[in-house]
Amino acid sequence: MNDHDNRNESAEHGDGERVVVRDRRRIDPVTGEVRAPVGEPAGDAPEAGEPEQPVGPDAVASAELAAQVAERTADLQRVSAEYANYRRRVDRDRESVLVGARVQFVSELLTVLDDLDRAESHGDLTGAFKSVGDKLVAVVQKLGLEPFGSVGELFDPSVHEAVQHEAGTDEGPTVTVVSAVLRRGYRIADRVLRPAMVTVVDRADDGTLTEPAQDPVSPEPDPAVEP
Repeated sequence: MNDHDNRNESAEHGDGERVVVRDRRRIDPVTGEVRAPVGEPAGDAPEAGEPEQPVGPDAVASAELAAQVAERTADLQRVSAEYANYRRRVDRDRESVLVGARVQFVSELLTVLDDLDRAESHGDLTGAFKSVGDKLVAVVQKLGLEPFGSVGELFDPSVHEAVQHEAGTDEGPTVTVVSAVLRRGYRIADRVLRPAMVTVVDRADDGTLTEPAQDPVSPEPDPAVEP
């Protein structure tokens, strides 16, 4: 092989390979600044795909504390709700006991109130007796006693006791109404102490009938008592 062939072979190898020149000088000849070492990353930013650093003990303690606070808050809310329900039950039971005591006391006075009603309807409740009767009525009203029962209201078996039922002569749909009140009924709050004793009659429903009265009404004369 002659020199001409060697030069051709060298040229062929030279065309297939790329010569890389690295400047390893620490001082940049142009800027005069110190260069960073070759192969080291610039800055502290982590490489892509690099695993995260382990969480420190302070972060773990903070997470545990937050979980405990959330748990204690939930416990406090639950206890507060239970206490509120307990207070409502206690208040309801206390009110029921108070109403029961008033009912028991006032029930003993109903016959006295009946006597006052009869005396007033006959014109015998006058002078000092009327003053005493008015004071007694005021006392029981302060305790929540309410009389009920009036002529013309619809008959309600839950608050009326019918002792006489008259058949009506009207044609078409009829309803049963109170025709006379023989003895007033009484209630305290939602408790009926005594139903009203009434007579009833069937009457045509003309749309003008009323529900059982809630307000105090004047008693009707008791036919069982002679003047």
